[in-house]
Amino acid sequence: MSEPSEPISASVDRDAHTGLEGWQGKVFGLLCVLYAAWHLYSLNIAPLETWLFRILHILGALVLGFALTGVLLVGNDKRLRNDKLEWIIAVLAGLPVLYALALTAHGVSQYWSSGTVQTPDTTFAFFGIALGSGTLLAIFAGWFLRGRDGSVSPIDWVLILASIASTGFIALSLDALNLRLRAGTPFADPQNAWAAFAAMALMLELTRRVAGMALVVIATVFVTYSFVGPWLPGFLEHRGYDAKRFFSYVFTDNGILGPTTAVSSTYIILFIIFAAFLQSSKVGDYFVNLAFATAGRARGGPAKVAVFASGLMGMINGTSAGNVVSTGSLTIPLMKRVGYRSQSAGAIEAAASTGGQIMPPIMGAGAFIMAEITGIPYTELVIAALIPAVLYFVSIYFMVDFEARRLGMRGMTNEEVPKFRNLAKQAFLFLPIIILVGSLFLGYSVIRAGTLAIASAAVVSWLTPFKMGPREIIEALRNASQMSIQIISVCATAGIIVGVISLTGVGARFSSLLFELAETSKLLALIFAMIISIILGMGMPTTAAYAVAASVVAPGLIELGIEPLIAHFFVFYFAVVSAITPPVALAAYAGAAIAGAEPMRTSVTAFRVGLAAFIVPYMFFYSPGLLMEAGWLEIIRNAATAIIGVYFLSGAVQGYLMGPLGPVWRVLLLGAALCMISGDWRTDVIGVLLGAGLWLKSRRETPLSSAA
Repeated sequence: MSEPSEPISASVDRDAHTGLEGWQGKVFGLLCVLYAAWHLYSLNIAPLETWLFRILHILGALVLGFALTGVLLVGNDKRLRNDKLEWIIAVLAGLPVLYALALTAHGVSQYWSSGTVQTPDTTFAFFGIALGSGTLLAIFAGWFLRGRDGSVSPIDWVLILASIASTGFIALSLDALNLRLRAGTPFADPQNAWAAFAAMALMLELTRRVAGMALVVIATVFVTYSFVGPWLPGFLEHRGYDAKRFFSYVFTDNGILGPTTAVSSTYIILFIIFAAFLQSSKVGDYFVNLAFATAGRARGGPAKVAVFASGLMGMINGTSAGNVVSTGSLTIPLMKRVGYRSQSAGAIEAAASTGGQIMPPIMGAGAFIMAEITGIPYTELVIAALIPAVLYFVSIYFMVDFEARRLGMRGMTNEEVPKFRNLAKQAFLFLPIIILVGSLFLGYSVIRAGTLAIASAAVVSWLTPFKMGPREIIEALRNASQMSIQIISVCATAGIIVGVISLTGVGARFSSLLFELAETSKLLALIFAMIISIILGMGMPTTAAYAVAASVVAPGLIELGIEPLIAHFFVFYFAVVSAITPPVALAAYAGAAIAGAEPMRTSVTAFRVGLAAFIVPYMFFYSPGLLMEAGWLEIIRNAATAIIGVYFLSGAVQGYLMGPLGPVWRVLLLGAALCMISGDWRTDVIGVLLGAGLWLKSRRETPLSSAA
């Protein structure tokens, strides 16, 4: 079974002009443009009914996904090439799918002409069996057979038709078959359950292609759990559900069409379009150049550039791995040139890029899902995220600086970095970001603010050599659709998991388990919640990881009396750092691929580089001021002591302050760092005094020349 070597967004950008040939390239290129433009039109001018809009959103991702991924995986997979066998299987799978598609088209025609549809048992005879069998055969065949270079394979055409048939029937069922009232109940329509089953199987297959097997395996485990509940022990036991009720339930707003798809069809697609416009107008390049001008001359300059550039790119880039690819292609080779080992260079970039997921205003789309789930206004979440984001990047910066000191690294020369004076003259390129943030705080909706930011990105480009005319705008829309395929499929698959949690009630039972642990120790309950959040997030993009953890873990923390804002940020933070937590660390693997390093060693090093960040969620649990949930004096004190705490922790991990530290001194420095967690002024004083003493000792024992 073949998997992509990197996220589809990066692959699609690389092969955008060589993927599909002839009329197929023109047709699917046009569909990409129309898909992005349709979202802008529907979100701003002519909104559709909510469920129908989300179904069409998923349908577009499936059609484009199967057309593009099949071509882009041809060059780097090991599947068998056998045209004759592929056509035979495509015909065998395609005939029942075409039958199901014809029945769906007939039902739509009936509904448009008369407003009703005949009884499914007569009109849709064998619809479900035909659709389900054809879809599964095409999916299984696609695991082992590949098509001809430059064209959509016959099997992928079958998958595209199956996507239209399954989602089309679900859309028809909304009113014609009372889907909203009957789904998930004993009165659910069996044909609708078949359509939901086929659509879910197609979504899992697309997710496998664009995001790997990890999320698919987790979703499959949860789906299996829905049926085997009666035979499981302890809090995992539940009554169990039949296939008709389960599959009809999971394709509602309690599952696939729920909060995750609600966010991907509105905020996420909007900000992916924004990111595509910024890339087309070269604002992303400006961010990287500004980072080089700011930090390139410092000790270990390229590593510190990675920290700054990843923070800036994180504002517009929605994925950890995507951030690694966009900035790491520049910073990792330079880090190796100034003396960093390959695995350290890849790890530093991975750890820095992961922080982009908590960098306001976009926060890797996590803030939008958090706002959807908690009901807390988006602007409040952005403000609350400021100090935690600063703490994350400060901790990575300290780790990088201590390693550069310990290894005696140099910075980049003046000739190697851009002139800051020249970049300052282009500060107007920040205008799209300023307009976005300003619009939000002036009270505009996220959609309106994002649309204004998109328009401003095009206007700002007219002041540069990279003017965005009609051709560039069309290209940006096409790229946006291609970049969105991965996140849309991931969000829909995460919706399956959320639906299972809602249907079975396992989230509520997990909350009870946390409550029992908290009776022994609230800290123990937090550690357990951290472990579960990281495990759930391993191998999953941040958006999906947070969506799942928010359904399982966050309700339990809230039940313990923790404020919803703190509980969700606690879960979100650990869902983010799961991208650098072995054994499945997606961001670290992307960094290792660029650095030419061994992936597992790179992931372990990334975990060590980001270790200080694992303490930050406990800090804002004990010190709500870090989330702006206190008076200004307390906020300032909490922020200052937290920065000092991560400084000490970074020194303890690296074994260096102003000079090398022995094992005993590292343990004492770790103790000083841990004293800064609770937020109590007495422990803060103890930690500051102990750490300051160790700093002075290190300073005295280190010559000024080596400490500089």
